Amino acid sequence: MELTNRVIVVTGAARGIGRALARRFALGSPKAVIVADIDGRGAAATAHEIGGASVTCDVSREADVARLIKHVESEHGRIDLFCSNAGIAVGGGPEAPDNDWQRIWEVNVMAHVYVARHVLPGMLARKEGYLVGTVSAAGLLNQFFAAPYGVTKAAALSLFEWLAIVHGDQGIRISCLCPQGVRTDMLEKERSQLGIDFLTAGAMEPEAVADAVVTGVGAERFLILPHPEVAEYFRRKADDYDRWLRGMRRLRSNLLASAR
Repeated sequence: MELTNRVIVVTGAARGIGRALARRFALGSPKAVIVADIDGRGAAATAHEIGGASVTCDVSREADVARLIKHVESEHGRIDLFCSNAGIAVGGGPEAPDNDWQRIWEVNVMAHVYVARHVLPGMLARKEGYLVGTVSAAGLLNQFFAAPYGVTKAAALSLFEWLAIVHGDQGIRISCLCPQGVRTDMLEKERSQLGIDFLTAGAMEPEAVADAVVTGVGAERFLILPHPEVAEYFRRKADDYDRWLRGMRRLRSNLLASAR
């Protein structure tokens, strides 16, 4: 998909990957870039910087997502590219509090469901549209320090796979952005909480990730992997699941030992 004259929506765009995406898309001569975030001031700041528009939106609330999509379609007649980017991280395992599990499920999974539910009708009617979901490499490879994060990212990946299978012959294009470490507030919070520089060494800047998204969307690739090594790890997982699990256990143990 070319960006020229397109109507583009990016959620979670007050900072991090979302802000980098909005900035990068604005360079492609789109018709409009709409910046959405629960942080209304942050969204407005990003929109002001790129000459776009902002909407305060809590993606975990279906009513907010529906209102966002209705507003953009009313203003611009359509949505060509919707980047469902907003996400949160929760660490721990099954012992993590129920409210943490519920909140991350609402943001990392149900927000994508709400986006698809409300943006697809217009796209299907036109037989054209593009959805990009920010999933993370955790959706492919899990996250052994954060079960809620790994579980919800895997669920999000499965949703986008389903959309690509069911609607791919109806003019709908789907991509999943699956970076490894990205230099954002989320990564820094993880590093400080765990006391482990897991993923930090090879972390990319959000701007490099945004460049990868533009390239991936241009090529209409389902998996957008800014870190090419993720593809190799994913192949190893598929080739020998048990060996991969042993390797992940070993990696986790080594990281924990190095932090002591």
